[in-house]
Amino acid sequence: MKKYAVITGASSGIGKEFAKRLAARGYALVLVARREERLKKLAGSLKTECEIFAADLTKRSECERLCEQLQALEVEVFINNAGFGECGRFSETDTEKELDMIRLNTAAAYLLTKRMVQRFRAQGGGWLLNVASSAGLLPAGPYMACYYATKAFVTSLTRAAARELAEEGSPVYVGCLCPGPVDTEFNDVANVEFALKGIRPGYCAGYALDQMFRKRRTVIVPTVKIRLGVTLGRLLPQRAVVAVAGRQQKRKLAKNRGC
Repeated sequence: MKKYAVITGASSGIGKEFAKRLAARGYALVLVARREERLKKLAGSLKTECEIFAADLTKRSECERLCEQLQALEVEVFINNAGFGECGRFSETDTEKELDMIRLNTAAAYLLTKRMVQRFRAQGGGWLLNVASSAGLLPAGPYMACYYATKAFVTSLTRAAARELAEEGSPVYVGCLCPGPVDTEFNDVANVEFALKGIRPGYCAGYALDQMFRKRRTVIVPTVKIRLGVTLGRLLPQRAVVAVAGRQQKRKLAKNRGC
């Protein structure tokens, strides 16, 4: 029976690169995103069996429908990648957009993590990777307040679930990918231009899979610069870290608005 890897947010960016690399590892794929045409185009470019699942994961019913659809497949890998951001002053950012962000980045991530951990424990193994952000390893991010908060939820949830599994001696892997800037469509959706140079999504996905499969690392941070930044953030007073993060986000806004 074919072993499947499931990738949410597979239509572009890091999700698309995960699909390419998992196909190269011999997995059949379930590609999940809102944009069905993009999923079909990606599936047509891959030399593996692909199932297309068009869904809006901001809706709980769609998350549950995905899990039900997966029951008939032998799923070994689940990449929880769907998510987006928003940049701006908290008092001015779009409320509905941020509520959708909370639903996707936290509620959907929670529900899919819960369902897949339950399933992988029952079947005696599996690999689940939540795509978070280095933002989730910092205390807060002014001018991207809601986004930082959602990613902090994901990293905290992942670490706790991974620890519980380790304490019971489970072979199930749960980890989170926490990159800094990545050159994807994230910028356009978040109304932002990165202040720091982004890394290639292909490198990010490849590094994550290596750290997951080979080292079983719980928190995966792809670049030395970001790892050093996160380490420094643990040593400095939180007030100072939040101020520095705020200055970085403000630089993004200034670049984007040309001011």
